[in-house]
Amino acid sequence: QVHLQESGGGLVQTGGSLRLSCAAPQRTFSYFHMGWFRLAPGKEREFVAAISRSGDSLFYKDSVKGRFTISRDTARYMVYLQMDNLKPEDTAVYYCGATSGNSATIRNWKTYAYWGQGTQVTVSS
Repeated sequence: QVHLQESGGGLVQTGGSLRLSCAAPQRTFSYFHMGWFRLAPGKEREFVAAISRSGDSLFYKDSVKGRFTISRDTARYMVYLQMDNLKPEDTAVYYCGATSGNSATIRNWKTYAYWGQGTQVTVSS
């Protein structure tokens, strides 16, 4: 079992910034690609960003490119999502996930075996 723990959500105005953090177990951190997904009321869970286990490959949803940055710190076993220029449509519960899949499946939440409990991000207009 891999337990992930998100933090860093909150309420911010349009144009503001937040940094989400995801803590992962030390012994398994290097095995998985890591991703961020979000779930808004009345919508399906959607891919936001992902990073390969090496950190060399980054993947983003088109609407967040240039605003969000995903990164991983192998020394601290952490994954981050820096979110800048936030918009009301970014409001959702954000989830960190871990997958042993590949670049072809990294955007598909169904391939992720492990999830955190989620953290709420609310962007006011």
